[in-house]
Amino acid sequence: MSDESDHLPVMADGDPTDEEGGGPVKSFLEHLEDLRWTLIRCAIAIFLGVITCLSAGNFIIRVLTIPLERAQKARITKEPKVIVTIGTNLLARLPAKQFMLGTTPVTNDVVYRVMPAQIGDNSVLALVADTNPPPSVLYDMPMTLKTYSPGGGFTIAVQLAIFGGLTISAPFVLFFLGQFILPAMHVHEKKFLYRVAGAGSLLFFAGIAFCYFVMLPITLSTTAAFSNWLGFGADEWRADEFISFCCWFLLGMGLSFQLPLVLLSLVKIGLLDVAALSKYRAYFYVGILIVAGFVTPDGNPLTMLLMAAPLMFLYEVTVVIAWFWARQERKDPAVTEV
Repeated sequence: MSDESDHLPVMADGDPTDEEGGGPVKSFLEHLEDLRWTLIRCAIAIFLGVITCLSAGNFIIRVLTIPLERAQKARITKEPKVIVTIGTNLLARLPAKQFMLGTTPVTNDVVYRVMPAQIGDNSVLALVADTNPPPSVLYDMPMTLKTYSPGGGFTIAVQLAIFGGLTISAPFVLFFLGQFILPAMHVHEKKFLYRVAGAGSLLFFAGIAFCYFVMLPITLSTTAAFSNWLGFGADEWRADEFISFCCWFLLGMGLSFQLPLVLLSLVKIGLLDVAALSKYRAYFYVGILIVAGFVTPDGNPLTMLLMAAPLMFLYEVTVVIAWFWARQERKDPAVTEV
């Protein structure tokens, strides 16, 4: 009587393996039990991520406000100024040429603080040079975040917990889902999934980094400047709207960077090829601009172009990869794996 292993495909090393994957055969109820435990693990991972971000709210706020500080620094004018403060309040910001300081020319911003001083028997207010002023007084239009409702702080904490919890728990959730799904997949499907997951994660974090270090400071600066041009002040922003703006912007940019992955997947399954990508390049560019217009939260044309530029570059990289795949298939038609 023949052994079942005689009917299995044999790899190059001689060990029988099930090329179809599939894993152990289970009943429907056993699959439901596995699914139940997978969902429980995912829920626990999300819950722990939310609690972690809730307890680290101050640190997350600090991280999200760094682009705001960079945006304010970018708006400092080159003309030297004399800045007068009292306590934490800004009294005046005057051009240095209108504020005479003896015969010494002023080449950099100078900060003076109004403080009480004793001159003989008299107490007077004097201007004292501030050698360590707070950075906000050096900005032309200092932008501060404030809450305008009793529950504003709680709302912000919930936003941070949800966005941050989902972000840090995502790798664990994907791992648990992979444990449930992968045993039923073919070997070549598993290889494809591993590569897609790795490339997708890399592109997602690259999009977030580009948005955080480049786009957010420019967007915040130009948004404030546009408000000033219209005659509105931009020195106070609602904290909850700012946090929501940053979170959605970072998330949208990370997802937008998945464009090459989507297009290459369509090429792999035969719905697109390098000829179609080259022929319809103009249409894809228009689509990228439309997507950028929807994803950018402020609708700023400069921000939209900044977002569209890397996506167009990624599109061209996609075309090159698709061309390379087509060239490889022409050389060796048997090559079908990614």
